[in-house]
Formats: sequence, C-alpha cells, structure tokens
Amino acid sequence: MKTTLPQVMLTGLESVGKSALFRGLTGHATGDEANFRGSTVICRKCRVVDCSCEVVDTPGIRLNDDAQTTRTALATLDEADVVLLVARGTHAVSEVETLLRELDLQQRRSALAITFQDKVPQQIEALAQVYRERLGIPVVVVNARVLNDEGRDRVLAAIQSAAQMKAVPPSGVTEPIRGLRQAEVQPQTTLFESKIVGPWLALACMALTFALPVYVAYVFASWAQPLVDELAITPLKAFAQSWPQLAQVMLTGSYGAITLGWYSFLWAFPVVVLISLSVALAEETGLKDRITAALDPWLRRIGLSGRDLIPVLTGFGCNVVAVFQTRSCSKCTRSACISMIGFGSACSYQIGASLSIFGAAGHPSLFLPYLAALFAVGALHTRLWHGALAESGTQPLYERAFLQKPSLRGLTWRVNAALGQFLKQAMPIFIAICIVASLLEHFGVMDWFTAGVAPLLGLFHLPGEAAPGILFSILRKDGLLTLNSGDGSLISSMSAGQVFVLVWLASTFTACLVTLWTVRRELGWKAATLIASRQAVTSLVSAWCISLFV
Repeated sequence: MKTTLPQVMLTGLESVGKSALFRGLTGHATGDEANFRGSTVICRKCRVVDCSCEVVDTPGIRLNDDAQTTRTALATLDEADVVLLVARGTHAVSEVETLLRELDLQQRRSALAITFQDKVPQQIEALAQVYRERLGIPVVVVNARVLNDEGRDRVLAAIQSAAQMKAVPPSGVTEPIRGLRQAEVQPQTTLFESKIVGPWLALACMALTFALPVYVAYVFASWAQPLVDELAITPLKAFAQSWPQLAQVMLTGSYGAITLGWYSFLWAFPVVVLISLSVALAEETGLKDRITAALDPWLRRIGLSGRDLIPVLTGFGCNVVAVFQTRSCSKCTRSACISMIGFGSACSYQIGASLSIFGAAGHPSLFLPYLAALFAVGALHTRLWHGALAESGTQPLYERAFLQKPSLRGLTWRVNAALGQFLKQAMPIFIAICIVASLLEHFGVMDWFTAGVAPLLGLFHLPGEAAPGILFSILRKDGLLTLNSGDGSLISSMSAGQVFVLVWLASTFTACLVTLWTVRRELGWKAATLIASRQAVTSLVSAWCISLFV
C-alpha cells in the first residue's frame, strides 16, 4: 500500500553517489556511501521530517543489463512522486544524456543533483545553469560524500521545487556549448589498467587485504589465549565445581558456553574487526573497484565477471550479505557466483574458527595454504559446474573508479556494523550451539552419532570423534570451534594432514544453514538444492584427493 508521504526516488547509474546522498539527507546509517560498484542491491526508504517526504535509495542502473538490481531500480519509477536524478560531475554530460534517453520522465516532477563537486572542473556551475535553463528543473551541485548542512538544504530545496521536465532531445541538452564533453574528468591511470601487470597486482592486493588482518588477529589471539586461560577460565572452572551437574555441563564442560564459547570470541572477534576494517579501506579508497576490473578477464574463464567478484569478496565478511549482493549479477552468472561464494568465500567466523583449530593443533602455518586452496578449488568448482563466460554473457568492466582518501565516517560505520552483527547475532548463536552440544554429549546422543559416522570419516583417514565438529559446522561455520572441546585434546593428537582434511571437509561440505536458506529465498528450492549438492560432491572428492597425499 502506497504511503501518504511523497516518494522521492534517487535514480542514476552505478557509483554516482545516490547512497551517500541518501545518508546525508536522512541521517539513516545505511553505510552504503562506498566507492565501488553495486553497493546497493535493494531499495531503502527513510522519512525526512523537515521535507515531509520519504526518500528512496535505489540500486544503480546498468545499461543493457538483466541484473535484478537494474529491474528493481527501473520499477521504482512507477511509484515516484519526485525523481531526483543523480549524476557525477566528472561525467555529467554523458550520464545525464543516458538517463534522459533511457528513462520516461516527461510526466514526472524531477530535479537533478550533480555529485563529485570536489573533483569536477570549474565549468560545472556553467553546465548546471545550462541544465536549469534547457530542462526547466532545479539543479544542485554537491559533494555527496561529505554533505554539510548547507549542501543538504540545497538538495532538499531542489526536491521541494521539482518540476516537470521540458521536452528536449537528450543529445541536444548541452550541444550548443562547446567544450563541455571535453571537460569530463577521468580517474587516475595506474598499473591496475595494464593487461599484463594489472591482474597480478590485483590478485596480490586482494590476498593482502585478507592475509594481513588475519595474521595480526592470529598473533593477538595466540598471545591472549594463555593469559585468559590462566586468569579467567581455570579459576572459573574451579569455582564451578559446586554448581549443579547440568549447569557445569552446559557452562564449563567440554562444549561449555564459557569454556568453549570464549574460543569463538577470542579467535573470531579480532578477525571480524580487522577484516571489516581492511575491506572498508579497499572500498572507500576505490581500490576494490580497480581490483574487480583488473581481474575481469581472468574471472570470465571460470564463469564469472569482474562485477561478480564484489559479492565473492563480501562473502569473506558474511556469506548471507554476499548472496543478497548477487542481485547485482547478471542472470547468466548469478548461480555461478553463489556457488563460488558457498565454496570459496570463507566468512569471518569461518576464518576465525579455522585459524583457532590450526593454532590449537600446533600447525598455524596450514592456514595460508587452506585459504589459497579454498579460492583455487572454488574457482575450479565454479568452472566445472558452470563453464566459462562468453564475451557476450555480460558487459565487461571498462570504467575506472576514482582513487581517493577514505572517509572516517564510512570506515567507522562499517566496523561498527560488523561488531554489532558479531555481538548481537554471531555470538548468541554460537553460545546456543555450545549449550546444545553439551546436552547432546551429556545424554549420550553425541556418542551415538559419532559411532554412526565413524566409518564414513574413515574413508578420509579421520577419527570418528571429529564428527560433531563437522555436524555443527553445517549449522554455523564457527561450529568448527567445537573441535576445541576437551582443551583441544582431539586435534592435538591428529597429524597436520588430518587436521587440514578435517577443517577442509567441515568448512566446504556445505554452506551454513542460514546461507542455504537465503539462497532458497533468492533462487528457490530447486536452485538451492542443486547448488548445495554440487558443492557437496566437490567437497567430498577434493577432500578424498587431499587425504591421499597428506
């Protein structure tokens, strides 16, 4: 049912600053003022009290594209009372012409916001005046990334005075003025644009984006673990001796919410914080966009495009969010992208858990080959099940993003959002897993399950006692941490090869249930079942092959 408040639709191509405007106008903490393509995959609404309207942030429009996000953005125009066109000042001439040509705006009240004020040439004000005169609509020039009160007031004034557009051919809007097209500012040229060096440099930067924070997190957790054991866990276990037996089992037993639950916090929390900060820096500076464009030719060989790399990288933070971001993928690559996410994108909780297991087993050096194998086998998995991407399959990435200093506000919001999700969602779920596992062990169900699964694990040269870790990793990837039960006695007794195969099998056999449920909601039961079954086949075959050589 349509709201009684006027709907103001922010409409434009990708990466023009719509989401930054949305946040500046509404104060709503979307956190989507990122400097990379496809950051908005749904429409977000928020009321603006001092404008008596509701502003709607829409996904960026991509021409000749069948992505769900583009269809969503175009569909919102039917509900718009006011359309606020958004175009970059660096490319205003071409982008405004494109919007006028592709959108039916003649019967709608419209206004135009030209962003990237800090990067545009001096002629931009003259260009804005041309648009005011020839289109007959309000035009405002702003820096959307840092929208101050004066800029916000000017945008709201433009919205309130929006008018129906004059009937002018798109190419004729700025035709009388010479030099405006030549005034467009192009982003810096770097080694990322080199056909030979660019992909390798992008691959190195992508690896560093995740390897460095993981290493720092490991160093911190390794230092902190014995201190926490000595100062908190050991005294607490001694104090709990007087508690009722069931309480001891659930809180301080082998799978106790305290004795095992703190592993999740100690090992996963630093990873979540540092990876979210690292990824935010890559996004805010424009580096992430350069990486995706440089790797586009290579990704096409495994059935993806450079655009699809954005959700894959997002998956290293959270697989569920990454699946939502695949709405920006083309129809011909979306299923392949989700397959790659499910297999090769280790979420921050999975990274923290696997890092903890390798460390507790005394083989922390296994983590880097494990992470490399995830991406390599994930790429092979995607290629085998989906094939290479034809040149006509989706539009290649040609346009470069601006490299710029990150905004403190954007970085702060992203890290805070990651912390909030970890503390409010991830930790409570893992504590619940610990309690359930404790009860299953106490009542003998765990022993029954272990005995039943032991013959299957024997095919991979793994002990049956490892079965609970695999089971709980299916529920949530940080369920891997249940392998630390009994102070890590099981994994300490296993060889390095066995530990690697165990972590590999537990983390790749299937995506966690929450991710699978999200895939089902996005693509339906049939597609979700097909993606999950293919992943299970690849996981089992690859785990068996690895077990033969370690």
